[in-house]
Amino acid sequence: MSIYDIEVKKANGETYSLDKYKGRPMLIANTASQCGLRGQYDDLEALHQEYKDQDLVVLGFPSNQFNNQEPGSGQDAEEACRINHGVTFDIHDIIDVNGENAHPLFKHLRKEADGLMGDKIKWNFTKFLVDRDGNVISRVAPTTSPLKMKKDIEKVL
Repeated sequence: MSIYDIEVKKANGETYSLDKYKGRPMLIANTASQCGLRGQYDDLEALHQEYKDQDLVVLGFPSNQFNNQEPGSGQDAEEACRINHGVTFDIHDIIDVNGENAHPLFKHLRKEADGLMGDKIKWNFTKFLVDRDGNVISRVAPTTSPLKMKKDIEKVL
């Protein structure tokens, strides 16, 4: 299975295939608007603004699996991101990133790039960089700023 075979749902309920981004690098993060690391929305937005004209796609996937830090709907999460952080990149519906009900995208990402806890997602704001061919080339820890990914992003542009 390729990352391009996976369907995802935006916060507004629109479903689409990641095939839409074939040939474009993607920066994918599991997010939570009430997490102590939520300042990373600002960093993700900065990367989106800096590299969107070079085809980088930034995608946020809210999850409520860590200490109830995204308790509302996907639309609530999207609204919080837009109002509090000026986010313009796509925010998706709330998903599970670990466990039996983990979304297929995160099952795929976890399988392709292990972290300190094996394939499990440790916390909100785990970030994955996918190259233009759909390969997961890096996994970045929740506490690491997305801005530290600039060198890797520039390699895949």
